[in-house]
Amino acid sequence: MPARDDRRFGHLLRILGLAFGLAVVVGGVVGQGILRTPGIVAGAVPDPTLILSLWTLGGLLILIDACALVELGASIPRAGGPYALAARAYGQTGGTVVGWADWMISTLVIAFVSVVFGEYCHRLGIGTAVPAAALSVALIAACWAVNWTGTRLSGASQTALSAIKGLVLAALVVALFLFGDAPVTEAGAAAVPVAPAVGAAAVLVAMRAVVNTYGGWHASVYFGEEIVAPDRNIARSTFGGILLVTTLYVGVNAALLHVLTPAQMAASELPVADAASQVFGPAGGVLITWLALVSLVAIANLFVMVGSRIGFAMARDGVLPAALARTSASGTPRVALTVGALVAAGFAVSGTYQQLLAVAVPLTVATIGALDLAAIVMRRREPDLPRPFKMPLFPLPAVAGLTLNLILLAAMLIDDPLHTLIGIGAAIVIGIAYALLGGGKTGAARA
Repeated sequence: MPARDDRRFGHLLRILGLAFGLAVVVGGVVGQGILRTPGIVAGAVPDPTLILSLWTLGGLLILIDACALVELGASIPRAGGPYALAARAYGQTGGTVVGWADWMISTLVIAFVSVVFGEYCHRLGIGTAVPAAALSVALIAACWAVNWTGTRLSGASQTALSAIKGLVLAALVVALFLFGDAPVTEAGAAAVPVAPAVGAAAVLVAMRAVVNTYGGWHASVYFGEEIVAPDRNIARSTFGGILLVTTLYVGVNAALLHVLTPAQMAASELPVADAASQVFGPAGGVLITWLALVSLVAIANLFVMVGSRIGFAMARDGVLPAALARTSASGTPRVALTVGALVAAGFAVSGTYQQLLAVAVPLTVATIGALDLAAIVMRRREPDLPRPFKMPLFPLPAVAGLTLNLILLAAMLIDDPLHTLIGIGAAIVIGIAYALLGGGKTGAARA
């Protein structure tokens, strides 16, 4: 047997293209949120014009918020995404705080979507003879198996899954416009919505829901060492993916307003399913459940990939055991992949993931805000760093993004102070502990 080429072990493979970059943005954003959130937004601002305007504004705000992260990701294309970028800007202690928080977030997302996957399978009559928890673990195991094979297959699977759910959702939008009728009142007359006065507080509630539904737009930066030509494709995939999702989200809401009134949307937990059922009958609801199922698989697969890259990057820098930095010849950090999958499966069957996810959500917002600030810090610390993409009107986009994330964090603190403070407090404790122990190398900060 020929000797194994050990030079390729410990290294990721740069074989992912622009299509993959677009797919992880679309796949990371489009999920359960767009099936539910239109009802929340319509309940807060029952004005069709304002509803569509807020969804458009949400996409524009995310584009602005993305400027800082894209500038960092294109100039420092390293595995691990926010971890590596924060370590470069703030030093290894700051990077460790962000890395631990981000790895936990990815693990909890896997657990959450896998549990919902099991519930949806039972709703469709799939695997009803086995517990939903077993189906949840089966999804995580399937994603682990696909990723174990290597980067090429895991990347192709993510591209295919994201394309399927994006195309199905787009086809639904077209179908609702072509075959849907104008919403009617109980008396049978065509409904003409009368827009009531909308206060600033209601707009803020709706805007927060919209921005949260765009979450996941930063996924491509996790694969900085695997995307071909990252200096160009990180920017193209991030901005292109956000534009695709914005177009899709505005289209979904316009299609819903074509067949439902804002009041009907607000009264529904799944307005997309209600609209599809109104046009296609009971088959419409089944279609949306299948769409949700595909979305959940795509998100689970993506975050299994993401979590393994975070673990790999932190292990390579000495923050985690070195074994997690070892990769297969096919480019997969298999130990990091397996550890993440096992932890996610444990959360999924423990019943504690919901409380932990409530802790993780504020950390996600705080992480993005920290990277907005990091872009400003890096401009001053390393002014000569080659920046293939430079945010226009610096530092305004970074300041705007930081402000947006601080507002979201404040809103979460008001709504759920306990879980928000636990999350932020845990991150601070991790940073203090790491600084006191002085463990790890500082390779990420210097690289």
